[in-house]
Amino acid sequence: MDLVLIRHPAVAVEAGVCYGASDVPLEGDATQQAGLLAERLAALGVSRPQRIATSPLTRCAGVAAALAAAEGHVAQQDARLAEMDFGAWEMQRWDAIERAQIDAWAADFEHAREHGGESVAQFDARVSGWVDTLDARENATVWAITHAGVIRTVTARALGMPLARCVRWPLEMGAIVWLRYDAFSAQWLLSRWNA
Repeated sequence: MDLVLIRHPAVAVEAGVCYGASDVPLEGDATQQAGLLAERLAALGVSRPQRIATSPLTRCAGVAAALAAAEGHVAQQDARLAEMDFGAWEMQRWDAIERAQIDAWAADFEHAREHGGESVAQFDARVSGWVDTLDARENATVWAITHAGVIRTVTARALGMPLARCVRWPLEMGAIVWLRYDAFSAQWLLSRWNA
């Protein structure tokens, strides 16, 4: 299986704002952004998808619908592919959030819920529920249009590494991450990161 994780393009939100589970719009046109992503996917040699999954949030779903239409598919929305819910921090500037709350969250990265939303462990369990629906041995290509947190969670799980390590890797808006399951070694391999 080839699992191609695509981060949504830039959003119409001021830089430095926490927007996790908030449904914010794209900065540009979804169909145009999908066309640019399709060109990049083709240039990377990514196979055409048998399935396209997407977060239900507008910034992903619009792009996924356009990509799916171009491929003769219907994008399957799945709430498990939505970004982490940051509770009271949603739509707040990161630099306006009380430093003690951020420090407490960082001190217990997996379980703290200083914001009242999802803990990283809860988020990981939700996203892992989607990953568990995939049959890695299937000879298929799946595209998923989603968010940075989801992409990092799926990648960390696939590669058997701590999420805290993968969180440090840069991931641009519109980034493409390509994971390939190698049946011979029975493990996932990272083909592309932040392409």
